[in-house]
Amino acid sequence: QVQVVESGGGLVQAGGSLRLSCAASGRTFNTYAMAWFRQAPGKEREFVAGISWSGGGTNYAQFVKGRFTISRDYAKNTLFLQMSSLKPEDTAVYYCAARKNPLPNPRSDAYDYWGQGTQVTVSS
Repeated sequence: QVQVVESGGGLVQAGGSLRLSCAASGRTFNTYAMAWFRQAPGKEREFVAGISWSGGGTNYAQFVKGRFTISRDYAKNTLFLQMSSLKPEDTAVYYCAARKNPLPNPRSDAYDYWGQGTQVTVSS
């Protein structure tokens, strides 16, 4: 069993930066692929970025490439999402997810554990 808890969301102006964190419990964290998803009001949940169990493989949605960076700290059992050059369309609830598999997947139904989400609001 893995529990994940997100933090770091907030209100930021367009062009600004935020770093989201996801603290994971459980000794198997290091064997799971992790990902960030987001969901805006009235829209479906969408994949943002994923990272392999080793940290050596990452993938990103096209709309965040070059602006967001996903990383993980094994000593702290924590996943991060560094977001820069934020746009109003990045406004959403951001979710951390863990998958009992070494590799990330862009499908939300491929993930086994989810956090409660953290709100990110980007003002224009």
